[in-house]
Amino acid sequence: MIEAESITKKYGPLTAVENLNLTVKPGEVVGLLGPNGAGKTTTMRILTGYMPPTSGSVLVCGIDLLKHPKAAKKKIGYLPETPPLYPELTVRETLRFAAELHRLPRPAAKIDEMMEKTGIVDVCDRLVGNISKGYRQRVGIAQAMLHDPDVLILDEPTIGLDPIQILEIRNLIRCLKGNQAIIFSSHILQEVSAICDRVVII
Repeated sequence: MIEAESITKKYGPLTAVENLNLTVKPGEVVGLLGPNGAGKTTTMRILTGYMPPTSGSVLVCGIDLLKHPKAAKKKIGYLPETPPLYPELTVRETLRFAAELHRLPRPAAKIDEMMEKTGIVDVCDRLVGNISKGYRQRVGIAQAMLHDPDVLILDEPTIGLDPIQILEIRNLIRCLKGNQAIIFSSHILQEVSAICDRVVII
């Protein structure tokens, strides 16, 4: 699903990521583990096409991300560290907007399915700005999964959550395991060991 080869990212004299190789297979949950500042977020931004590497290559389902970014990005669902949500929209409106961006053929049915899967039905008509951070993370995951991506990339989805919310997000990610490849970043060993099939240390 994901094949990254010799990924390097430099910001002037600073090297954020150096010569990283990573392969993630279908159905596999891989944890990207490292301390703050190790380059996890930079790596995820490169893998999603949010920023280009200084050198190296990324294949998403066999598609070269640098040469064919539009086709490759259709295969990816991405939840950044801060979910890209509009506080003035309701949860349902947020997902409807995302569905329109993806041009989904049957958006209402897909939205209902994702809300059920991520456990946000009970807050679907509330404003995003008025729900808890745990629920916002769930909405972000639902938004990332709406178009049935082959690869799901989650950047520290439990950061800033309370212990109960952390357990809820962990259980949600476990339930999402299937045919898609999932990459999950964290700086907490316990976190990745509780969720992931394999750990990559940066």
